[in-house]
Amino acid sequence: MPAVLSRLAAIFVAACLLFTAQVVTAPQRAAAADPGYLMTHFIGEGSTGQQMYFSYSADGLNWTDLNGGGMTLRSTVGTRGVRDPALVRSPDGSKYWIIATDLCIDCGQTWSQSINDGSRNLVVWESTDLVTWSQPWLLNVAGQIPDGRNAWAPEAIWDPAGNDYVLYWATNKPLNGATKHRIYYARTTDFRSITTPQIYIDRPGTQEIIDTQIVEVPSGVGNYRYVRASGDGQITLEGSNSILGTWTNLGNLSGIGLTGSQVEGPMWMKFRDRNEWTLYLDQYAAGKGYMPVTTTNPSASGTYTLPTSGTYSLGGTKKRHGSILNLTAAEDARIQARWANTPAQRLQSFNFQDRYVRHTNFDVRIDQNVTNDDAKFRPRPGLAGSGTVSFESVNFPGYYLRHSNYDFQLAYNDGTAQFAADATFRQVAGLADSSWSSFQSYNHPDRYIRHYAYQLKLEPITNATGRGDATFRLTS
Repeated sequence: MPAVLSRLAAIFVAACLLFTAQVVTAPQRAAAADPGYLMTHFIGEGSTGQQMYFSYSADGLNWTDLNGGGMTLRSTVGTRGVRDPALVRSPDGSKYWIIATDLCIDCGQTWSQSINDGSRNLVVWESTDLVTWSQPWLLNVAGQIPDGRNAWAPEAIWDPAGNDYVLYWATNKPLNGATKHRIYYARTTDFRSITTPQIYIDRPGTQEIIDTQIVEVPSGVGNYRYVRASGDGQITLEGSNSILGTWTNLGNLSGIGLTGSQVEGPMWMKFRDRNEWTLYLDQYAAGKGYMPVTTTNPSASGTYTLPTSGTYSLGGTKKRHGSILNLTAAEDARIQARWANTPAQRLQSFNFQDRYVRHTNFDVRIDQNVTNDDAKFRPRPGLAGSGTVSFESVNFPGYYLRHSNYDFQLAYNDGTAQFAADATFRQVAGLADSSWSSFQSYNHPDRYIRHYAYQLKLEPITNATGRGDATFRLTS
């Protein structure tokens, strides 16, 4: 989110920056022997860059883009863009939430509009397994803040004292006519309703507070249970023994040459196999995305060290404000299977070879010479049965080609057995040409995917015209 703005004139200078107010979810449930880390993040501007992306690392320093570098979730609510995701795991591991800023710069709002009259909502997804996610919903968190202008960069942490989550975010509540972002908090148990928001962090005078993320530290390391890193002109470190208690200033990272004019978006990660932490910092001034600094004591500013060249890699996409989850072995296996790097392909019609299967307004048809992502799908292992295939949209991940009343639509996977069956097919030799392919319905095996009047249908094939209409080629 934007770097510190002390006056209105600074708004446009800092227009490319983002706030964040994030927490590494506690407790860390992954054991030392468990593999892998999952990073949830966005990658840039525009309607596709401001969506959800996942990356994976086995060692916490070298990252691989999941899903071939493509988005993993897309917002269809609010501004239809999302930034600054927080990935939250429930204490018992039975639920997960992604909470994100409802913001789409240059695809719905300018920076000035988002600062002074932005969305007061957050975007929330829920899952029970990290791979099948609900449809997103909007959670209004800033509507109860008098003169609150936006809601940016949320995060949540489980509070054992209250047996609920402390949810917090940045809101602009102007001071003397100038921009003044503060951090507010509320309590919640389900991310659907909240208590009345209260001020959590407020720097003196016109000073803004941005980019706050907290890590829980085990006993025996430092003097505090929690340490937070914030961007407030510096990368300031603070410590506390309770989430909503008194916080003590512990210094900043200027000693290693990192200030708020160079880096923002601090993101904590605890190495699973040792008492060492990485604080990822977004090199926004240089446009380079995240870099790691490491420490064996988060509360001691003098212990942070810069990385040696060549000791880390962030993968192919630019990683912007997000969060990292230490995975259990089961979570790791599910994540890598679901978001495998399956190349995007197009379905070319056999008898109208200038036409390709595409979705438009969630209807499915064949159109001429379509090269954009509306005509690109990832062939996934079938949602039902073995040796089958399902077709997931590239630009609407989680949405699949699905028949309903023998007509086709692009529909969101609701996780039901009926959806899985309707969205699953057997790839067989082409009915019109065996070097091509036809796709037999899993739950209506007497019917095949075909086009009729350029619309995609599921029908029995009884003649040569039908065989041509039901024959396709997967092509890149």
